Order: sequence, then C-alpha cells, then structure tokens
Amino acid sequence: MGKKTVADVDTKGKRVLMRVDFNVPIEDGKIADDRRIVQALPTIKSVLDRGGRLILMSHLGRPKGGPEARFSLKPVAERLSQLLGKDVRFVDDSIGPKVEKAAGELKDSQALLLENLRFHKEEEKNDPNFSRQLAKLGDVYVNDAFGTAHREHASTFGAAQAMQGKPRTIGFLVQKELKFLGDAISNPRRPFLAILGGAKVSDKIKVIEQLLTRADTVLIGGAMAYTFFLAQGKQVGNSLVERDKVDLARQLLAKAGGKIKLPADTVIAAGPNDTTQVKVVEGDIPAGMEGFDIGPKTRENYKAEIARGRTIVWNGPMGMFEKKPFAEGTGVIAQAVADATAKNGAVSVIGGGDSAAAVEQMGLADKVSHVSTGGGASLEFLEKGHFSTLDILD
Repeated sequence: MGKKTVADVDTKGKRVLMRVDFNVPIEDGKIADDRRIVQALPTIKSVLDRGGRLILMSHLGRPKGGPEARFSLKPVAERLSQLLGKDVRFVDDSIGPKVEKAAGELKDSQALLLENLRFHKEEEKNDPNFSRQLAKLGDVYVNDAFGTAHREHASTFGAAQAMQGKPRTIGFLVQKELKFLGDAISNPRRPFLAILGGAKVSDKIKVIEQLLTRADTVLIGGAMAYTFFLAQGKQVGNSLVERDKVDLARQLLAKAGGKIKLPADTVIAAGPNDTTQVKVVEGDIPAGMEGFDIGPKTRENYKAEIARGRTIVWNGPMGMFEKKPFAEGTGVIAQAVADATAKNGAVSVIGGGDSAAAVEQMGLADKVSHVSTGGGASLEFLEKGHFSTLDILD
C-alpha cells in the first residue's frame, strides 16, 4: 500500500507514540500467552535501538466503562521488560498531567507503557478531546496493531488525525499484514483458493461476495455449510443454520457459477460431546442429528483443490475442532495448506481467529506463509481492501 514504516523515520530523541495490540490473556495476574507482545518486539526494538523515546498504548479486554484491576496492563509492562532486558516504565492512566509528566521524563531509548485505553469510554467513541490528549504525547505516531486497525477508535484514528503534520507511519507487523493480505486480494498467484469456515454465513457474506470476484475457487466448511445445504433443498437435521440467510445463500450459489465447493459428506452426531457416537452421511442429515465436521470424502476433495492452489487464504475452521471427534477435518485442511506451501511454493495466509488457533495447536504456524494477528480485521480487509485508520498515515 506504499506506506512509510517506522524505519523511514529518524526516531532519535523523539517521543514515539505507538499503538500496539497487547490484548493478551491474563490469569491470576500472570500472562498466559505472550505471543502478541513478542510479535510487537521488532518494531519496539527498532525505535529503542535508534534512540527513540517510546510511549506504548493498547487496550486489554472489555472493561465496563472504567478501571478494573483484572484488565490492567501492568503485568504486560513487567513481561515486556523481561523480553527486552530493560525496564519498561508503567503509568496507571492513559491521559492527563501524570501521563504527560511520565512521557516528558523519558530519555533516549527508554519505554513507557500507558494503562488500558478502554478504562476511558472515550477511546472507543473516538472522542476528539481524548484523541488530542493522546496526540500531545508524541512527536511521531506509529500503528502496529493490525488486530484493531478496522476500528476507528481514538488511539487508532483520532490521535493519528490530530498529529497531522508530524510523521505518521506503520510498524513492521502491520507492514507484513498489508503485504500478505494485500497481495492475496490484489495480485494473487493463480489458482487463487479461498477456504471459509466457521459458524455463520452472515459473518462472511461480504467476504464471499468479494472473493467470488477474485478467487478461482471457494471451499466452504464449518456450520455455515448447512445454510448452503438448506439453500440447495437438503435436510440438515438439528444442525446450526441461519434460516433468514437461506435466500442469500441461494443467490451466492447462483452468482458463484460453480466457484463455491460444498462438503460432499458430513460427520454427524446427536450432540457435541467428546464421547459421542459419530457417523458419516452424504446428502441429507437425518432428523435429531447435527453436522459437526466435514467428512472423509470432502477432506480428500478439498486436499486435491488445496494442492493445486498457488495463493491460499483460509479463515474459519471446518468443524467443531475443539472437540476431538470433530477435529479431523480442520486438521487435514491445516496440514494440506502447510504441504502446499512447503512442496508447491504456495503463498498461504491464515486469517486469524480459530483457524490461526488450529494451526498453532498443530505446530504448523511456521509451515505457512503468514498467520494474521487479526481475525475480524483480516476478514474485513479481505472484504474492503483497505482501512481508514491506515489510509490517513504517511
């Protein structure tokens, strides 16, 4: 997208206000998974190594309109200090005199983490005054939080807007996301294959419509497949469906001209238990039964399609993969995408969320080209091709 990165700015002696995504799971005051912090390190180190005075801001969780101790970013400051091997200061607010004083006292190559932005309801409202108070803290603005880039909040949009005339750039994490997702939709190597799963067609309608104009084939799995089955006149038993979206699914199938591939068989059971008896059916799903995964014939069909792909974008699991009896479909797809990448040189992009969790669980995250850091953000980017929060940057 031709955006400047933080590497294009001389940060020495300058206060660099950086939006990061430190929305990490915290249990009993300890960070359970620090991947999001680790992913931000290259951009953070670039600023500090070049003498920048770094002010980091992030949200964490969904606090209800005010400070909540369990959503404090203090444990993140401690973990970041360990990862960097240097002290990261912490201030227990994100705007105001105390914050301005802490930012003003920073010396070259020092870092400060602000408290959770969402302790102020003005953050999500993109409040102009809150935005200006954030903007006042920095000489340079950097957005390295792709997972929140689809939201026009104060820290992602208003503050950057208020810093017009100062350098406003992206970090290396956002640069990587834009490269892989941007290339996939604007300049894909062909055949371009999209794999879409998850529960709801409604979550992915606009993405499917966009992908039908760009992709060569769209493979459908997960519970969203059952809404398409209904649109074809099939019986779906007790499977999760969106009855109000059946007409839309029918229109998508008509518009697709054969590009959309649906499961040939389904793993069914009476309920989603780890010990449940499972069966495989082709065609109709009997009354009293539910579909929970793609069947063995579908796995083979989809594997063959994936092996042909040269650009592969995958968003959403093939079934209820967190339950052992229904994990195989998602596992087979994950392995097939990894194999296409390693053996055929395919460019593979995993679109965050549950599909990212699946490849992580299987130890395949480093066997694909890119695992997106934003589930909802990556879907929206595939749909729109740009974000207003990034459009306003240099």
